[in-house]
Amino acid sequence: MQSKATGFMHYGREAPAARPALERINDWDELYIPLTETKLREQGARCMDCGIPFCHTGQILNRMTTGCPINNLIPEWNDLVYRGLWREAYERLSKTNNFPEFTGRACPAPCEGSCVLGINESPVTIKSIENAIIEKAFAEGWVTPNFPDSRTGKKVAIIGSGPAGLACADQLNRVGHSVTVYERADRIGGLLIYGIPNMKLDKQVVQRRLDVLAAAGITFVTNCTVGMDITAQALREQYDAVVLATGATKPRDLPIPGRELNGIHFAMEFLQANTKSLLDSGLTDGKYISAQDKHVIVIGGGDTGTDCVGTSLRHGATSITQFEIMPQPPLARAADNPWPEWPRVYLLDYGQKEVKEKFGRDPRRYCTMTKHFTGDANGHVTSLTTVDVEWVPANGRGPQLREVPGSEREFSAELVLLAMGFLGPEQPLIEQLALATDARSNIKAAPGEYATSVEGVFAAGDARRGQSLVVWAIHEGRGAARSADAWLMGETDLP
Repeated sequence: MQSKATGFMHYGREAPAARPALERINDWDELYIPLTETKLREQGARCMDCGIPFCHTGQILNRMTTGCPINNLIPEWNDLVYRGLWREAYERLSKTNNFPEFTGRACPAPCEGSCVLGINESPVTIKSIENAIIEKAFAEGWVTPNFPDSRTGKKVAIIGSGPAGLACADQLNRVGHSVTVYERADRIGGLLIYGIPNMKLDKQVVQRRLDVLAAAGITFVTNCTVGMDITAQALREQYDAVVLATGATKPRDLPIPGRELNGIHFAMEFLQANTKSLLDSGLTDGKYISAQDKHVIVIGGGDTGTDCVGTSLRHGATSITQFEIMPQPPLARAADNPWPEWPRVYLLDYGQKEVKEKFGRDPRRYCTMTKHFTGDANGHVTSLTTVDVEWVPANGRGPQLREVPGSEREFSAELVLLAMGFLGPEQPLIEQLALATDARSNIKAAPGEYATSVEGVFAAGDARRGQSLVVWAIHEGRGAARSADAWLMGETDLP
């Protein structure tokens, strides 16, 4: 193997190969085939151990995440993998990341977008190396429950069991607090279970981690909607501190003519029901929204839209079309999108690749806006009408949307999935606790402190910062744990 110092000169980027698209659309198994240990060590050798490693410092540049929000010690564990020191690599990784198996699968890897090697070559395969480290750790039995040295006698309730809530629970349990996590769904995991399809994150991987957390002493309560099954006030009386990690689950709607027709669903309604039925019965119970033999339209891009595309394809959709209101990105970085910003370039994600293999085209249509839906006599959607749009400069403001005259077009649509993002957390619990909110309806908390306007109540994750990445949720959960611990004990040793 070539010297680490010049590894980037000898080895090209090699990411894990995806299983053939026309094979994997027939199952719900994970997409990628892991690299061999030799290949992984070569990929670790590509890391240049930069004097200033932009990859491991997360920040927002031009409204996009660049670098790692949880400050993973990326150059350190890249070098350890190159040297075959896997246990040491796991120890470095676990210092900053509670759940590398989640980020190693579901994170878009903003660290790779800011990799210095990526200025003029392909960046280091940071995400796949991270995932390989944690899988090696589980296989070797290195991942064990984090038992506290002693218990503090303090009790903390965490509402929401997504990545923010779980990270917060893990951290608070480590320092000895008794932690109970409340989840309104029938399974623990939040979006990790019902928001991310199985082919991106196998639910056995989630359960494996949950078993470790439970063994460490964390209590999980399912099928419990705080604010209904138990009042927020009762919870505050039972616990010394409360952390809200409920997510930003209020979907953006499309209030246009025909919206009331059957067959038009929010994306998460579609994805959640599919995963629940898959886990409950292997989709044999029929308790999900099926795309089989239907013309499917997905309105909206991003990860959620892609997941709708991939799920619809696995159902056996007749056709799949995806509308995006923004223009198609360029093939390479534009002048206004320099490194180390996240590269806004044209790419095919897994769902689009699968549709292209199946139907011979990218399903996306850019600069497209839906004007109205049309239905049949039974009140079910049958088509929708769109118009092309263009983005034009407007007197010092950002580009403004303008419809293109004469560009109306009709598309057959028997299932329409709205994947246009989220508008913030649901409000009933926030109102019950009388919490202050910001201009976007998120829970307002002191910057860097995670403390809400109500003493002893903290907020983390999408409920506090708005819809974001899994890696930001982990960052938030760790931050809220640190703030809650300091409030409970007067000081904290949590990172």
